[in-house]
Order: sequence, then C-alpha cells, then structure tokens
Amino acid sequence: MVNRHVRLTAFVGLFALGLGGCAAGVSQEDLDAQLAQVREEFRASDDQLSGRIDQLDRRVSSLETELQALRNDFNVTMEKAQGMMKFNVPVHFDFDVADLRELDKPVLDRFAAVVKEFYADALVTVEGFADPAGSEAYNTRLGQRRADSVKSYLTTAGGMQPDQVRAVSYGEAGNRQVVPGAHGPGVTGIENRRVALVIDYGGMVRGAGN
Repeated sequence: MVNRHVRLTAFVGLFALGLGGCAAGVSQEDLDAQLAQVREEFRASDDQLSGRIDQLDRRVSSLETELQALRNDFNVTMEKAQGMMKFNVPVHFDFDVADLRELDKPVLDRFAAVVKEFYADALVTVEGFADPAGSEAYNTRLGQRRADSVKSYLTTAGGMQPDQVRAVSYGEAGNRQVVPGAHGPGVTGIENRRVALVIDYGGMVRGAGN
C-alpha cells in the first residue's frame, strides 16, 4: 500500500506537470506518451511484486512440506517461540556414551538440509542432556560432549557452517528431563540422554527474494 501510494503521488505530479506543459506548448502526443510510460512502469512494478509474492508462497509451501516430513518420517516434534523454533529430535545416546548412533544420522541429515535451504542465516543451538545417574558436574560435561558430537556431524556430514552452530549442555537439568528421574545403566532413561536443536531465525524465512 505504501509503494502504491508513492507511485500514485508521482503519477499525479507528472500529470499536473503535463497539463501545465500543455499551456507552454507541450503537445497532446507528448503528454500521451508520458502517461503511457508511467502506466507501463506501474504494470512492470506490479508484475515484479506479484512474482516475488508467488515465489515467497512457493517457498513457504515447500518449508511446510519439509517440516511435515520431519514429523512423519522421523517423529520430530516442534515448539515455536518468538524468533525461534525448537526441534525435539529422536537423537538419543547409550548410557555414559557421547558417540552418535548410526540410526540417528538420517534425521540430522534432513534437519541440516532444511536449515541450509530455509534458515541459512540463522543460528542453530545444539542442547545436550544426560540422565540423572552420576554427579551433576559429570552430567554437565557429558551433555556437552553429546552436543559437541552432534555439532560436529552437522558441520561435516551435514554441510552446515561451523560458525552457524553452537553447542551447550543442560546436563541432568530436572526441568528438562523427558521422563523425570529415569536413568541407566541399560536402556532405561534413554529418553533423557538426548539432544534438542533450536533454530534462532528471527522470524524470517531466508531466500524469499533469491
């Protein structure tokens, strides 16, 4: 609306100048030519704006498809906040281990592809967690090792830029445990031995005009 208002003001101004020019000897043909040029510029601007809107619509639709695939194919859940989106991914760790499991790599591959396509200017935080077995200090270090392991994968196999990904640890933080109090050894408590991925995108989808 603002652009259209500015253009309309310019049109009125040009029209007024054209009328004034008629009194000074500007021909009707010259005025018609000026008006035709203005109309053509308006039309070209409208076509360009329409094209950009259509492109943005296509990218948003594509993003929705990718996010739905993450839900359906990998059982990823998402939580939106202002300027951020948190992905609860099924990436878990064996007891007292920080090595990434082979079965968890495909979801990270898909996540990295989505980030590179739609959030290439966003900051991604890998949050590492541990179950409550062991000391708090040890679990904080273990959570960091797990976050570092996922960051390393995203920035190597996933092709993301190292300065785009940071790794932090929440250790055994009680308010972040999926199953409060559950811990190993064994498979018990594996829901708490995990990472979460947070995209800080500032509310913008990249590439709408690229």
